[in-house]
Amino acid sequence: MAAQTTLPYATSLPADSHLMEAADRIQQEIAAVGCRLEAMDSKISDLTVASTSIRADITGFWETVADLDQRLTTVEDWVASLS
Repeated sequence: MAAQTTLPYATSLPADSHLMEAADRIQQEIAAVGCRLEAMDSKISDLTVASTSIRADITGFWETVADLDQRLTTVEDWVASLS
């Protein structure tokens, strides 16, 4: 037969339904907080992806501006060479 370990206070405290209900509520709140944290983590991940996309769009915009500036300089040089 296996030996049983008994905590010394386990039999000295009566089962209090109010304490058990409070413990259940605390566990439910902890689970709810965990769910909210997971949702927030998912939103942060979505925002990170969106931020990366926006940065790429901005970089592309400035590359286009630089290209157009170079083309304008080329046209200005060409026009100047005509006179």
